[in-house]
Amino acid sequence: MSRALELAGVSVIVGRRQALSDASLAVSAGEIVGVVGANGSGKTTLLRAGLGLVRLAAGEARLGGQVVGELSELRRAWLAAYLPQERRAVWNMPAWRIAALGAPFAPPQEARRRALCALDEVGLTPLAERGVRDMSGGERARVLLARLLASEAPLLIADEPTAGLDPDAALAVVDILTARARCGTAVLLTLHDLTAAARACNSLAVLKDGRIIARGAPEEALSSAVLGQAFALDGGLIDTAAGPVLAARRAR
Repeated sequence: MSRALELAGVSVIVGRRQALSDASLAVSAGEIVGVVGANGSGKTTLLRAGLGLVRLAAGEARLGGQVVGELSELRRAWLAAYLPQERRAVWNMPAWRIAALGAPFAPPQEARRRALCALDEVGLTPLAERGVRDMSGGERARVLLARLLASEAPLLIADEPTAGLDPDAALAVVDILTARARCGTAVLLTLHDLTAAARACNSLAVLKDGRIIARGAPEEALSSAVLGQAFALDGGLIDTAAGPVLAARRAR
């Protein structure tokens, strides 16, 4: 499998704080890799490091086999699309136009086609002409997901794509990204829902204080020992007919 993203020994310093320390991670075509950890553990910094959006104090990041620091912004945009946590809508543009912004290099008609297909994928075709500021927070989040999908980039990076969504919508988002991976797209995402992460991701990286303390298949990465260290939880994953489920409680 071709590597869409590689991080090797990456460290990032923000102000006087070590935000990321010696982090190594790889995402290949057709794979979903999840990054989990408590708030402030470095998840967003890791994603931004892979995209060249923060300066590296040490290590190397590669997109499509090329050193990120040597790539133009245009080339990076071809290789990866990013959905940040922030979901502001400054202009009250129709949903399809917001989604079309994800395909800035496509001719106008192709960008519109991709946007409408992506809106259909997220279940918002009836709202294609509605202004995004006239939508609920959950609907707006799905429009921004459609913008990510419309890019058709070989690597999709999503920072907390299910945050603020009701359970049904959150599951739908995970299913959409899973379907994209099955079609050969590489997907890297952060999630707070550990059960969803275990079900959707091929592998997980667990962060604590800027360090990856566990990496591997969900049943390995979310072991009882790791959960205790990263989240102060007792328990682990159990297998059910519907798939792995987190059975844990706050450690005393």
